[in-house]
Parts: sequence; structure tokens; C-alpha cells
Amino acid sequence: MPCLNEAETLPKCVEKALRFLRESKIPGEVIVADNGSTDGSPELAAKLGARVAAVSERGYGNALRGGIAAARGRFVVIGDADDSYDFAALGAFLEKLRAGADLVQGCRLPSGGGTIEPDAMPPSHRWLGNPLFSALARRMFRVPVNDVYCGLRGFRRDLIPKLDLRCEGMEFATEMLIKASLRGARIEEVPITLHRDGRTAHPPHLRTFRDGWRTLRFFLICSPRWLFAYPGLLLLALGALGFGVAMPGLTFFGATFDAHTLLFASLALMVGYQSVLFGWLARTLAARDGFLPETKLLGWLREAVSLERGLGFGCVLLGAGVGLLLAAVAQWQAAGFGRLDYALTMRWVIPGVTLTAVGFQTVLASFFVAVLGWYRK
Repeated sequence: MPCLNEAETLPKCVEKALRFLRESKIPGEVIVADNGSTDGSPELAAKLGARVAAVSERGYGNALRGGIAAARGRFVVIGDADDSYDFAALGAFLEKLRAGADLVQGCRLPSGGGTIEPDAMPPSHRWLGNPLFSALARRMFRVPVNDVYCGLRGFRRDLIPKLDLRCEGMEFATEMLIKASLRGARIEEVPITLHRDGRTAHPPHLRTFRDGWRTLRFFLICSPRWLFAYPGLLLLALGALGFGVAMPGLTFFGATFDAHTLLFASLALMVGYQSVLFGWLARTLAARDGFLPETKLLGWLREAVSLERGLGFGCVLLGAGVGLLLAAVAQWQAAGFGRLDYALTMRWVIPGVTLTAVGFQTVLASFFVAVLGWYRK
């Protein structure tokens, strides 16, 4: 149980957890990960029979990490000390863990069979925040749960070192789920009842917008595909479409697509290509550092796109771009370095600039990937 000045509700939580262990005849312990309480919480917990693990680094994630590190059992159950979870009803968690689950997540939302008592959860969390982030976790990381923010969960203790958990704040809970899913852990869900927060001395530690943004930020950092690759591919497609209609100067519904369209299309192609490259580089770096697991596609790219092949492809693009730019200069020379047909000349200049920029980006990215490879060795 992470704890920061929870003297008002901590005793009830400890007593319920100890009662569960006693009545279920389970050899276990209750650990209170104290994060610098000044209201006597650690002393109360120790008096009731809990083991107190002092965690000096502030933050919800740090407190949980310290408590988990202090645990000695085969299975670990974590839950907040605000009396919103019933620690006397953990049988379903233990049953699934004994049946082979690596991580068992509680679910408070009705979509997963859970129950929320009146006034136990703010409407914005119940109807927007939790469903939204849970849907994103399922879509982006295939996390098979309906309530990623539920703070009551159980897991095998030997799972945690494999996840390389790093978050220090509230997003620690979602980091655990995301990394467990990415590494193929067996995740199951148990419906629970969320009770009203028993604290009156101080408000909840959760801050809606701050912690919501930190969660979204972590989702994006953990998924270079959604942060870089997918937007980049969309921009590449739009840029290619723009070139397809603007190069021949096609007219649709009275609108003629000319040189200005080429400029917009060029911008989309260059930014989109750079975004895709960023996705590849970020995913390579994340796999190298163990932040995210290796994938078959990443391994194939590393083998297929060597430094020499990348440089060759980049130089071809550079050569084509420079060739188009020289052709435009030749047109200017043929006109006595005077005025040119803007629409015609731009059909040489814009593709030339685009290919030159993309080729240079490719050369730089090829060297950067090679640097990552050598640094890894």
C-alpha cells in the first residue's frame, strides 16, 4: 500500500488485508510503502502488524516500486490506502494468479463487470478519462482490460524485473500494464467494487489534468508507431496525392491544382518522411535500451537497411533532386536569366527540392542508425 499521510484510512486497509490473509490461511505480509508521511501513518501501520518500507523518493510510482522491491512473497497485490478498495475480498485475484496469470487487474467500470458506488468516482473520470485511456491502451498496446487506472491489482513478483519500470508518478500503473502486454504477459481482469474515498483530512493525490496528460504522454512515448509512423504515413499519402493531381495540373469541380498545390504536397512529403524516420529511430533506440521489446519488423529493418544500402538510396534521391534543380537552372539560362514561366519551372524546382531534402534526411538517418548499432556493442 503506497502511503502519504493516510492515517485516517490506513488502519482500516491494513486490518482488512490482514484479515484476508488470516481467514484464507495464506502465509503473507502487509507492506506499507511510506513516502514521507508526517501524520503518524508509519507508526500506525507498524502497530497494526504491517511492515513499513520507507521510500524517500517522492511520487506514487516510486512508492509502489519501493514497496514491491521490499515484498518477499510469490505474489504481490497493490492497492491504494484510501479505503476505496476492499482488501478483505482478494480471493478472485489470488485464484487467477494461482491458475497461471502473470498480472490480474481489477475493474471498477461496469463495462468490465465492476461496480462504482455513488460519488465514488468523479463523472469526468467515470465517463471520459478512464474509458478513453482504457480504449487507447486496448487499441495501441492490446492491453486486455477495461479499466487501466484501477489501482488494485495482483501480479507475480518475478514479472516486475522484466518490465524495467521507470515512471515515478501516477502513470506507473499504466506503464506496468503496457509493458506487461508488450512482453506477452498473461493479463486477466477481475470485477471489483469501488467504494467512496474514506479520506476527509485532505483531497485525493490524483490530479485530473496533470496526471491525464502524463498518461497520454507516456502512451505516445511507448508507441512510436502512433506518435511518428502513422501520422507520417498519412502525410506521405497526402503529399503523393497532391503531386499526382498538381504535376499534370488537373482540375476538379472548377478548382485547378497547380504550383501552389505542389508546395503544400512537398511540405507534406518531407515532414511525413521525416516523421516516419523518427518513428524508426525512436523504436530502434527504445529496443536497444530495453524500454520496449524487440519486434520482427524492427529486426528485419535492421538487417535489410544497412548503412551502405541507406547511403546508396539516399544518394540516388539526392542525385535525382540535384538533377531536377540543375534542369531548372538550365531553363533559366535558356531564357537569358530573365523571367520564367512560373508554373512550368516550379514543376522542376519543387520536386527537385523535395528529393534533395528527402535524400539528405535518408543519409543522416542511415548514419544515425549505424551509430546506434555501434553504441549498442
